[in-house]
Amino acid sequence: MLYPRENEIRGIMDLSGIWKFQLGDRKEPGAKLDLSGEFDPIAVPAFYNDQKDDSAYRSHYGWAYYQRMVAVPAWYRDQRLVLRFDGVTHHARIYIDGELCMEHKGGFLPFELEITELLPPGSQKELVVAVDNRVNHSTLPVGNEGSTAFFGSDNPGVPGVEAAKRWRRPQNLPNFDFFNYAGINRPVRIYTTPKAYIQDITLVPDVEGSTGKIAYEIETGGQKALQDIHIQILDGDGRKVAEGNGPKGRLVIPEAKLWEPWPGTPYLYRAVVTFGEDRYEQMVGIRTVKVEGTQVLLNGKPFYFKGFGKHEDSSFHGRGLDLCLDVKDVNLIHWLHANSFRTSHYPYAEEMYDLCDREGIVIIDETPAVGINGGREFNPYQTLQVKGYHEEVLRDMIARDKNHPCVVMWSLGNEPDTEHFPEDAYEYWRSLYQLAHKLDPAGRPVTMVCCQNNYERDLVTRTMDVVCINRYYGWYNLSGDLDAACYGLNQELDFWEKQQKPVMITEYGADAIAGIHQCVPEMFSEEYQTEYYRRQNAEFDKRSFFVGEQVWNFADFATIQGCMRADGNKKGLFTRERRPKMAAHYFRERWGRIENFYDKS
Repeated sequence: MLYPRENEIRGIMDLSGIWKFQLGDRKEPGAKLDLSGEFDPIAVPAFYNDQKDDSAYRSHYGWAYYQRMVAVPAWYRDQRLVLRFDGVTHHARIYIDGELCMEHKGGFLPFELEITELLPPGSQKELVVAVDNRVNHSTLPVGNEGSTAFFGSDNPGVPGVEAAKRWRRPQNLPNFDFFNYAGINRPVRIYTTPKAYIQDITLVPDVEGSTGKIAYEIETGGQKALQDIHIQILDGDGRKVAEGNGPKGRLVIPEAKLWEPWPGTPYLYRAVVTFGEDRYEQMVGIRTVKVEGTQVLLNGKPFYFKGFGKHEDSSFHGRGLDLCLDVKDVNLIHWLHANSFRTSHYPYAEEMYDLCDREGIVIIDETPAVGINGGREFNPYQTLQVKGYHEEVLRDMIARDKNHPCVVMWSLGNEPDTEHFPEDAYEYWRSLYQLAHKLDPAGRPVTMVCCQNNYERDLVTRTMDVVCINRYYGWYNLSGDLDAACYGLNQELDFWEKQQKPVMITEYGADAIAGIHQCVPEMFSEEYQTEYYRRQNAEFDKRSFFVGEQVWNFADFATIQGCMRADGNKKGLFTRERRPKMAAHYFRERWGRIENFYDKS
């Protein structure tokens, strides 16, 4: 699915702004919708939870309704019109003048509806978006069917607690450790194309010596001869360096300039595709990614990941698109001398990928498959109803992000249970691994991010192209004892060394509440967070198969309230307002000394 881009052929109507909004209940809206009652103003794109200081907004679950009038100018006649949503969390139903036109499941990937006949040029109609934020055993991320909290305890058996449960308000609790923000979180647009149009573009780069190669495939819609398809590759100065005709082919660029992570040059070429009257431009970077032995090779050179897990998270916007925040975060990534992040735990807005293409930031792209676990209580691979949906999300994510040079690896999901039901887990994740390789024409490495577990029983993680582990020795286990934590970490690293795979840590960290300082480093102080990283990094540096360190987290972020969270998760190198903690200065110095490319052996 192509990102909406305006040019001399294609037009865009941006529907961002102040919409009307009202909270609903758990009752499912039908095929016809007639809203009544009071509306509040609400900003789009942004999540609704924090836009009004009211517990009804903050803790709402069920349906909510966005409404606005949309007028389509008459000068769009003879054009094809498409209504596009970049993200609505988690289940959306789209109504035009009260009639249900479309529904979509999933909050982190785009969907669109052709409205040429539904909302023709020269007309004005009511647009309503019904949004259901509930998470359960059939959604990704996964929620709890009942009211079982992911964190904390209700002290079962304590008389006062048991009696108080009768007064508890209904809840829809996540099986994941970030706040379940809801609403229209990314832009809503109407874009136009000619009646015969470019539907999709696939660009697969390769390098042979000093020559760059781009295999291309172009899909079209409408009625037009395939011979009308033409593609040009332009360099950064707008000079033509290659061209081809037809729906498929291979282009050759002599003396190609490669896309390499900052502080190298993330060089971008521009592919210009024409088809009849239609025209579309797609940026492309020439680079290769592959795994050989215990190394991840980027452009044939061993790459070391320096970065973090992130969240799309800020005050007021929640996880809503915030371009200013994206630019700020990328500049802080440069300030840290980092080179990468993982889109934990869902695909991010496409604008961030475009920015990382330009700025040379490497991305591990992750599906929203977080919370696939049941502990010892139930087998998630038999109880949860997510396998088919998981495959659909994986298809959509790869289809959306396949052309981004910044994306170097696909992550199938985060911290599933691979320990208690190892054979079922292997069957589930292996099929997704094979599907990802089948779907990606560029053949990027595929991984699944492993939680702290009995790694000897885990049959899944060792079969991934890159072993990605989340480990909290010294925080959630062996808490506060860094000597014991380093011993436990090394015991595990000995195991992974025998697997003969590249290994990286995709989460490790300690909560630090900004401003808490101690002469003797203890938990929750900035000094303990820094010492935690210093000690563990020293162990990683001894291992030649170790290919990267991504700390948890880039910045503090919102979670549900609980006895383990003080105003959210405080493991950030930065506060939620992007003020650096001591550990940020430590990593800036450390990562400034570590090159992007080097052979640890």
